This record gives sequence, C-alpha cells and structure tokens, in this order.
Amino acid sequence: MTILTTAAIGAGVIAATLLATQLLPRDVTVLRTAQVQASPSEVIALLASNEGYQKINPYKDSDENLKITLFGPTSGVGSGFHFEGKDGKGSQTVARVTDRSITFNIDMGAMGQPKQIVEVRPSAGGSAVEWRMEADLGRNPIARIFGLFMDRMIGKTLDQGLTNLNTAA
Repeated sequence: MTILTTAAIGAGVIAATLLATQLLPRDVTVLRTAQVQASPSEVIALLASNEGYQKINPYKDSDENLKITLFGPTSGVGSGFHFEGKDGKGSQTVARVTDRSITFNIDMGAMGQPKQIVEVRPSAGGSAVEWRMEADLGRNPIARIFGLFMDRMIGKTLDQGLTNLNTAA
C-alpha cells in the first residue's frame, strides 16, 4: 500500500467514526428515585435554599477540597453557588421552583450546561423524590460517546444526593 492509500483509508475511518457518533443519542437523562422522610414542602424548601442545598450537596462527599461560593438571594429563583473541584468548575442556579419541583441550571462552560430537576410527590411516610440530570450533548462526537457512560458517571452522585437529602430532611 502506498502512503496515499493508507492516508485515504485512515481519513475514511475517521470520517466514518465521526458520522457514526452522530447516530448516538443527543439528549441524555440520568434518573434516580428514593423515599424521603420529609414532606414535599420541606424537601423543596431545603433544596431551594443556598445553605440547605449545601447540606445535601453530593459532590462535597467525594471532594473534600470542593470550593463553594454562594451568590444571589438566600433561597428561591436566582440563588445558587459557584463551585470548583476535582470534577470541574462552574455554577448551579435555581431556575424554577414550584410546590412539587425545583429546576437547577448548571453551567460548566465548555463541559456543558445540564439541568437538574427534582420532583417531589407525597407518599406514605414522607415524599417520593425523583432526581434527574438532563443534558443536550449537541453535535460534539466526544460528548456523545461520553453520553453512553453518563448513567454510570452521574448516577452514583444522584444516589448520594438522595441519601444526603434523607439524612438532612
């Protein structure tokens, strides 16, 4: 084989790989659920509060050097925090609060802007809590490949957050 043929085959393989990644899902959702021994209003109030969220912040368990800087109002829409740690840096802001759900916008710059949504329903002995992370991976082929492993990467964090929520509530 000539160098030109080898280069053409290599370019074809790369092009085929990039094209194939576009067949992978663009949108990824990681979902975890748990029963929490607190009312829906108590859960929402805790999560909507800057200081309350820090009581359950699952990243604090895995990163003892995590730096948190609170901003905005103490609670509700616009409250949030900047973070910097081993998993990256960015911000998390309360975007929406209802009596049954809270939505957080996360901005990690080039690493993405996922949303976290926590929905709470009354149940026997407290609340049924659903915590999910949603991300639009765009057309980035590397992000779409990482999307295949998102449940394994983020799921443990959401599980820890639910455990912390049950303890704090």
